[in-house]
Amino acid sequence: MSQPEDARPPAHYRTFVKDHPEVAQAYQALGKAVRKAGPLTDREVMLVKLALAVGAQHEGATHAHVRKARAGDVEDAAIRQVAVLGIPTLGFPSAMAALTWMNDALGSEEDR
Repeated sequence: MSQPEDARPPAHYRTFVKDHPEVAQAYQALGKAVRKAGPLTDREVMLVKLALAVGAQHEGATHAHVRKARAGDVEDAAIRQVAVLGIPTLGFPSAMAALTWMNDALGSEEDR
């Protein structure tokens, strides 16, 4: 069964996996290992990884982790709260940029 179009990784990632399967497999194995390295739930891991993408100001990673969180049944409000929580630490402009990236992946607030 195929994934919905908005839940699939971007084409450039799928191309990378096709062109470099051993690297992609190693990267995916590392991801699985670090998730198993502690007691966090899947939901907590998704939100932490989203927060890390936001804090690093990586737009593409933010989009990806929003898609993964949404596919993992994390509510849109919880996803957006990650940006709001960033205001005191990252600053208002950075948090607003993150919220914009989140809305790119979630749909605008008017669409809710």
